[in-house]
Amino acid sequence: METRTKIALVTGGSRGLGRNSAIKIAQKGLDVIITYRSNKEEADHVVEEIQALGRKAIAYKLDTKDIKSFDAFIKQVGDHLEANTESRNIDYLVNNAGTALYSPITEVTEEQLDDMVDIHFKGVFFLTQKFLPFINNGGGIVNVSSGLARFALPGSAVYGSMKAGVEMLTRYMAKELGARRIKANVVAPGAIETDFGGGRTRDDEHVNALVASNTALGRAGLPDDIGGVVAFLCTDEAGWINAQRIEVSGGMFF
Repeated sequence: METRTKIALVTGGSRGLGRNSAIKIAQKGLDVIITYRSNKEEADHVVEEIQALGRKAIAYKLDTKDIKSFDAFIKQVGDHLEANTESRNIDYLVNNAGTALYSPITEVTEEQLDDMVDIHFKGVFFLTQKFLPFINNGGGIVNVSSGLARFALPGSAVYGSMKAGVEMLTRYMAKELGARRIKANVVAPGAIETDFGGGRTRDDEHVNALVASNTALGRAGLPDDIGGVVAFLCTDEAGWINAQRIEVSGGMFF
């Protein structure tokens, strides 16, 4: 009997950690759906990379702070899956999409705070809620957090607080979805050399050196340090890992 290929959906999969995670998931033998916010060309390149690995892939546009667009997005994904797999379901949802905000508490505006709540908490909450009928029993949810939910750096109060909220939400997901054998876990990267936050860790020599000097392994992280951990959580081998926060930071600020 032919085994059904499992499917993972990765939000923000066109660049940075999301791109790396999507490719590493494909290397594990899963088909992958990615979302992108604005750069279709970048997303199409990721799709091509995954297809070159012999896996199926497709990219859809999604703004994760636009909660009202989720129903149409999920229908679009479901229609595609039903036409190609005879099921509207996925197996793993990776909530990765996000943006940075570097601002001291005294200067944060209400609009900035609202945007971060919508992107990093409400978006994760409601996209997961709306996808739950279409996640196969025995599947999983991976929420991407940050080391900034454990340690505090000036200017990251809002971002770190949103990620702390997602970490607690993940524990509730694990508790409430356990009857369906759906696992929920957090991957919390440290500072990574990507274009996130304008490429701050990658491009600012002072920031990069500061990160390296405060990391036990002596350097800033790279996307390749993170994607494989996300991919592992999308496998049967990780089937007994649940309600966990896995920090992948090289030992930053320990």
